[in-house]
Amino acid sequence: MATPSKSVCFDEELGTDDPSVDGSQQKPYKTFVFAQIQHPPSEGLQYLTRKKDAGADQGPGVSELHEEWVPATQSAFKKANKFYDQYKKKQARGEELAVREKQESDKRQQALEDAKKVQIQQDPRLPKALKIRLNEKDPALIKLRTGESKRDVDYSDGRGTRVRVTGRVHRLRSQKDVFFLTLQDGYGFLQCVLTGDLTKTYDALTMTLETSLEVYGEMWEVPPKQHAPDDRELHVDYYTVIGKAAGDKEAITTRVAPDADAQTLYDNRHLVLRGENASSVMKVRAGVLRAFRQTYEEFSPSCLEVTPPCMVQTQVEGGATLFAFDYYGQKAYLTQSSQLYLETCLPSLGNVFCVAPSFRAEKSQTRRHLSEYTHIEAELDFITFDDLLVHLELVMCRVIEIALAIPQIAQLVRDLNPGFRVPERPFKRMKYADAIDWLVQHDIKNTENEPHKFGDDIAEAAERKMTDIINRPIFLTHFPTEIKAFYMKKDPEDPRVTESVDCLMPGVGEIVGGSMRMDDYEELMEAYQRVEIDPTPYYWYTDQRKYGTSPHGGYGLGLERFLAWMCGRYLVAFGGHFEDQVRAIEMRCDTLDYEPTYQYHSITSASRFIFADASHTTFE
Repeated sequence: MATPSKSVCFDEELGTDDPSVDGSQQKPYKTFVFAQIQHPPSEGLQYLTRKKDAGADQGPGVSELHEEWVPATQSAFKKANKFYDQYKKKQARGEELAVREKQESDKRQQALEDAKKVQIQQDPRLPKALKIRLNEKDPALIKLRTGESKRDVDYSDGRGTRVRVTGRVHRLRSQKDVFFLTLQDGYGFLQCVLTGDLTKTYDALTMTLETSLEVYGEMWEVPPKQHAPDDRELHVDYYTVIGKAAGDKEAITTRVAPDADAQTLYDNRHLVLRGENASSVMKVRAGVLRAFRQTYEEFSPSCLEVTPPCMVQTQVEGGATLFAFDYYGQKAYLTQSSQLYLETCLPSLGNVFCVAPSFRAEKSQTRRHLSEYTHIEAELDFITFDDLLVHLELVMCRVIEIALAIPQIAQLVRDLNPGFRVPERPFKRMKYADAIDWLVQHDIKNTENEPHKFGDDIAEAAERKMTDIINRPIFLTHFPTEIKAFYMKKDPEDPRVTESVDCLMPGVGEIVGGSMRMDDYEELMEAYQRVEIDPTPYYWYTDQRKYGTSPHGGYGLGLERFLAWMCGRYLVAFGGHFEDQVRAIEMRCDTLDYEPTYQYHSITSASRFIFADASHTTFE
């Protein structure tokens, strides 16, 4: 037997399993296996371990003076060898995998280099291409080819129209020697089929989602039992890349992944907007805004649109929620509501409305509050409180009818919120006092976990729970004077309450707030005093009661809440464009209904936009 020429030490009590340790008696390893890994078994190599009873019962520090190292036992060898063999097999597999990955990477790089040599050119003999948007379906312009052909592109008589389209890659998948790209341009979607050399170019092999393209080809009907947007597809004969989108770690599906948290999605809203859900909500929003304007125009008497200022020197809903700023040396605010200005228009313009931003300095983290939102407000002259409720009911239902009469909007709403239905009229009327009784009867507590009582400002959670249980639109009316704005008219039959209303919708809660306005000069002056507001800056508002006052009322509707109800969104913020950027910085949500609709298949990586249908992932 050969004489050991080298020793490696390990000590399970004092050793350390770290590559920086050298395995000497002064710096032993902790485990036998790690010692073998650092110093594989070889001829002349001996593994030593500290003798267990060395220095026993000698007191502290004796083992340092009487160290004794002995060869590892056979049983220790057997146990260590088992784990060492597993380690070697794992290392071998890792090395094999690394070699395989290196080979695949080299093969991939070689394929990319070869692909750079593949050049495609447009055939000048082909018919001139017609430039169209992706939603163009006019049969007088677009003829779809049907049947089969031995050639991929065939423009002989009776064949499909040759077109030129531009858009961004929304979906991407490969199947053998065929690439399927779905383009979107904001107007529609079109599936494009690439074959032959078109799939072998460098641009094709490195294609990423959101890459912008110009594509030429022949329009076909989709083969039987196959599916594509609008049941048609473009058989491509030529394409060029306009703007290549980032891939790998910067791919859109990495930046806004389907499982991304709310904050990430807010921060990358500019990318989220490219998804089907988010863009669908924006299209519904546009349709709803058009419907509101059409509704106000249809009414008799009609409502005239006006544009009040956003920078003001007065408050409407209370000073605590005002965004203040310096206006050339004077204190000014971002408007909470345009209501006061709308009231001044009534004598000369009749009923009026506006669509404008409003701002509330409420650092709220609920799913239905925003610091900036789109406010649809209206003021009506010479009306009663019941007239106001009937008007509100008609407006909301008519807006939905007009919006859903547009086939594209109706389809988007069905996709976003399949269970949505036009609400039945009349809406349920419920006075505040009756709502308090209802909450007590159903054991729904207030924010202090106590039974509700008259005078409580019903919290959002309780209000929404009541609305969801009743499960129909509710006009909640006659709120106490103390919890409503100073300008709201008191009920002549019960001065404790105001002629006020909140419209509550299942799933969202309040989407409209309105009231009759004080039309008596003295009553308004008393209201200023009651809430400790200096009436001086409001002289122009007070003058309306001095120069031919009238019974009038109005309301404000939050467009984002309306859309959240209509489109089935959990967070009202998803009803806006870039939502509330300041709030987005801080907001954290535990619950989202984001369904990304980008689906990536196998070519490269792609996005909280929602890219999904049956074959695709979707962002809100």
